[in-house]
Amino acid sequence: MTTKYQLTIEDGTPFPRPSNFWDFRILTSINQCGIKFRNFMQMIINPQLGRSMMTNRELNEKYMKMALDEAKRAGERGEVTVGAILLKGDRVLAKDHNRCIELSDPTAHAEILVLRKAGEVLGNYRLNDTVMYVTAEPCPMCASAMVHGRISRLVFGTLEPKFGAVASKFQLLKDNGFNHHVEVDQGILEKECAEVLKAFFKERRI
Repeated sequence: MTTKYQLTIEDGTPFPRPSNFWDFRILTSINQCGIKFRNFMQMIINPQLGRSMMTNRELNEKYMKMALDEAKRAGERGEVTVGAILLKGDRVLAKDHNRCIELSDPTAHAEILVLRKAGEVLGNYRLNDTVMYVTAEPCPMCASAMVHGRISRLVFGTLEPKFGAVASKFQLLKDNGFNHHVEVDQGILEKECAEVLKAFFKERRI
């Protein structure tokens, strides 16, 4: 007697035809568990695949945490607690934090320093296909520099009501008529980013 097949595993291996509803549910569960286990093993063998299977939110939070680490370093140096990193693919080209006091440079914001470092790494002032993660909404200077640098996407944590040039005080990157468009995502780890800034200014007022 030839066995008939109905349900197959994702790789094509056949299951015998289930005789009733519960057999079908059991076989389906086995199939799903097998797929999850195989994906898990592939992530161990191939880290690149594991990264690709992470959700956008997980990736955004991962890189924003790196920017937050930089922001905390700024606070340790008495600088305004803003940190930034720049990615190309999954490669971190540069990371830094505000250094205006340290460098006696009013333009030494985290974003500007990261753009400069990334330009040196790539050997090009055009930073195409890169993503900027920064803990606070960029100011007009930094937002403009991102347009000049041709970054593809900006992800920031908390709003900056006084000087924010993306969504708060100004909206320079929204339908601005520039010859380059920067995509924007906001609110990633917003609470954590805001708390770092609030703690810094609270300490300065005491």
